[in-house]
Amino acid sequence: MKNTACSGNGYKTAQKTERSLFTRMCIGEAIIELMQDKGMNGVNVSAIAKRSGVSRMTFYYYYDSVQEALTDYMKEIVADYLKARKNTPGLGNYQEYSHVVFSLKFFDQYKTFFLTMTQNGLHSILMDGINEFMLSYLPKETVQSLYDIYYYAGGLLNTFLKWEENGQKESAEEVARIICQHTRV
Repeated sequence: MKNTACSGNGYKTAQKTERSLFTRMCIGEAIIELMQDKGMNGVNVSAIAKRSGVSRMTFYYYYDSVQEALTDYMKEIVADYLKARKNTPGLGNYQEYSHVVFSLKFFDQYKTFFLTMTQNGLHSILMDGINEFMLSYLPKETVQSLYDIYYYAGGLLNTFLKWEENGQKESAEEVARIICQHTRV
């Protein structure tokens, strides 16, 4: 999980402001911390509010459920990725080596989030997030088939998760080489 000062879409009527982003990210981080400490059974709105420093009313202002908050957190990670990607020249196509290395290194800063989600059986939020990203943000001219996108997104996510779970024994560059061997454009 990326460090923020408090230690998407999916929220109701709240506007996207810096303050709302800060509050929503604090809520997301609090949920992840609670899941690390107590598993999903230890996560409830009262505990989230206490850990994040917001009221229950504030939580419900943004979200109807814990799952909705986690989905929003994932969307904000993707938004952060898109900003970083835009500011990094020379990445090329999403399946090119330089882009895969960039993606692995970028998402590594959120490894706590990804691993905690997986350990708590919430892999579907991660998969939905990466599928939505791939479908929404890939240039249409690079897409040959929706199944190509789903295949690549699932493989990339699973490879990233296993790389993190195994303690990154290989470099991001080595993992990217392996991925690119199987996804020749």
